[in-house]
Amino acid sequence: IGTLEELVEQLTWAQLGRHKKPILLLSIDGFWEPLCALLDHMEKLQFIRAGLTVQRLVAERSDEVLPMLRAAAHPVDAAQKEMAPAVAERL
Repeated sequence: IGTLEELVEQLTWAQLGRHKKPILLLSIDGFWEPLCALLDHMEKLQFIRAGLTVQRLVAERSDEVLPMLRAAAHPVDAAQKEMAPAVAERL
């Protein structure tokens, strides 16, 4: 359960703008497919508000992980690292 909690925490932090790091799930034999389907379902029913969706990467094989992370990671300037004032206020 701890792994799931940590994953959801990182998704939440990305949603709140606390980080802009790529989030990647290694879904060997489709392990994370039910969670991805749940997140898609939550978005569809607007349980996750529009504009607050977090892009997640899903690799099916371990050799896909590093290339996917390298492609998703890009230099971020200091201004992009700043949390939105409205988000900072809520925290």
